[in-house]
Amino acid sequence: METVEILGVRAKVARTFAERARGLIGTRGLAPGEGLLIERCNAIHTFFMSFPIDATFLDGENRVVKTVRGIRPWRLLVWGGWRARKVLETRSAGRAGRRGAAGPR
Repeated sequence: METVEILGVRAKVARTFAERARGLIGTRGLAPGEGLLIERCNAIHTFFMSFPIDATFLDGENRVVKTVRGIRPWRLLVWGGWRARKVLETRSAGRAGRRGAAGPR
């Protein structure tokens, strides 16, 4: 997988169907400043995950459209909205269930 720098995070990019389907399943955790960017994605689940994550949903120009923090393992669905085209998953900052508005444009 390719690695990119986005929003100050060094992220692996999941582009193929298999990479997007696997996501962070089987990963034991993420170091601070690391993440996974899932392209062509506006909703996620956390089945089979072993740690909480933060999800930052982005539009086609990498502008933040929604942020959800502290998503615990085994959540059925977290939706980024109609404008979301990709999601950046990172280690949780610890504020469970907090949602953020759209970020700077």
